[in-house]
Parts: sequence; structure tokens; C-alpha cells
Amino acid sequence: MMHNKFGVHDWMKKEILGENKELLKRYLSFRLLMMQEELSETMKAAQVDCDAAEVVDGIIDLCVFAIGTLDVFGVDIEQAWSDVLIANMSKEPGEKPERKNAFNLPDLIKPNGWIAPSHNENVGYIEHILK
Repeated sequence: MMHNKFGVHDWMKKEILGENKELLKRYLSFRLLMMQEELSETMKAAQVDCDAAEVVDGIIDLCVFAIGTLDVFGVDIEQAWSDVLIANMSKEPGEKPERKNAFNLPDLIKPNGWIAPSHNENVGYIEHILK
């Protein structure tokens, strides 16, 4: 809804049709940097400011930017989410010896024969602009 309201989908269609790959690469980088900025702000809110409301706001902002980026670049979000969820749910509880787990919670371990999700057929415009 936000991308429609603010004309982002129309802008993307125009730039994709115009084959302006460099501009679209910069736009993808901008969105990724915004996610990094939101994560940094959220970490500060949690670790320095101890501001619970800002932590919640920051996590939501991360979700908005991440899901919004997939949306604006034409990825089928529900399919991608489902593929990752199915792959993660096929993992088993265990311990990763290479990483100490201080919380006494199980790690997600890939069992023999585990199949990673494939997004090869669901990359939207991203593949087009990165080539």
C-alpha cells in the first residue's frame, strides 16, 4: 500500500522498462543501507538507551524495509517466506559445536539430506538489475 501511495511501483516500472540498471542497483543498495541503519538504531535503543518502545519500533521498521524491498523488486513474498519456513521447519534441534550457545536453547541443525530453499525462480527484478 505504501509503495502504491507514494508512487514507488510506478517509478520502478518506468526505470525497469527504461533499463536503468545502475539507478536500480543504487536503489537496492539504498534500501539495504536503510535496513542497516534501522538495525543500528534498534541496537542502540536496546543496548544504550534501554528504550523498549524504540526497540519495537525499530524491529517493525526493519520488517517494513525488508518486506517492502522484496515487494518493490517484484519478489513473491509469500512464496519466499513459505519456502524458507518449510526449510527451517525441516531442521532438527541440536548443538553447533562451532558456536557456544549461552541460552541453553537448541540450535537449528540441518539434518542429512536437508534441502535449502531455492529462490532461483522468485527473484523478481533483482537478478535482472544485478547482471
